[in-house]
Amino acid sequence: MIAYIGRRLIQSALILLGVSIITFALLYLLPADPVRQIAGRSATPQTVENIRQQLGLDQPFFVQYWRYLTNLLTGDLGRSYIQRSEVSELIVSRLPASLLLMLGAIFCELAIGLTMGLVAATKRGSATDQTLMLTSFVGVSAPQFVVGLLLLYVFAVRLGWFPIGGYGTWKHLVLPSLTLGVLGAGWYARMMRSSMIDVLRQDYIRTARAKGLRRGTILVRHALPNAILPVVAMIGIDIGIFMGGIVVVESVFGWPGIGQLAWQAIQRVDIPIIMGVTLVSACAIVLGNLLADIVAPFIDPRIKLR
Repeated sequence: MIAYIGRRLIQSALILLGVSIITFALLYLLPADPVRQIAGRSATPQTVENIRQQLGLDQPFFVQYWRYLTNLLTGDLGRSYIQRSEVSELIVSRLPASLLLMLGAIFCELAIGLTMGLVAATKRGSATDQTLMLTSFVGVSAPQFVVGLLLLYVFAVRLGWFPIGGYGTWKHLVLPSLTLGVLGAGWYARMMRSSMIDVLRQDYIRTARAKGLRRGTILVRHALPNAILPVVAMIGIDIGIFMGGIVVVESVFGWPGIGQLAWQAIQRVDIPIIMGVTLVSACAIVLGNLLADIVAPFIDPRIKLR
């Protein structure tokens, strides 16, 4: 176990290094000039050049990246060009909101998706199965802002059950979590249906039926633990996606998470914040996948880490 985790951590470090190089290169090649955003339209060429030199943006690409990488190894994500604050402080201040939204979204998509997939698998080929799979396809295909605005209109504007936006109480969390849950539930429903159908065909399921076990016992104790393994891997990926922030959903609901911070940085070409959010998202994805791999043997002892 320790050797496996050590190898995975080394691989993760290499992945994060590659992500940092690619992201830094893409931002370096952007036609937008962050110095112009800082100096303003009325700034003189001399002022622009002075700011460029102060930020080190007049240096070649490899010099800029090496300076950023050496600072990164000491835990320094840089300072925001526009807000003049440490990027690490800005990200940490948004983490509680992002973590809360991540937990709410994963709970909603699992509750909806696994239930739909389980019911569809047990009623394979029926009208219920076809209806649920069609619903999951619509959920996967629906744009985020459409689902978010529809939920806002129905439950916030018309019914008044939840606030239109903001952050602070459990009611503020329901609609953005449900929006992400509806969108992600379709993937979980289809994955769960496919996995459950394969498991229900296995010999040990037929043996359990021959012994006279109740259907609910067979599904919960014998089929579900094996069928849920592919879902565990998907959860690891979702952790990274949600930690990176869902820009559209956070913008629609005014949720003060990392996604909203990234969107503001993109509009202002605030490179340190964009780099910081990208690396935090990459770290979350890598750690989420590692966690999913470590948890899998506890769900199914037949799986061995190698």
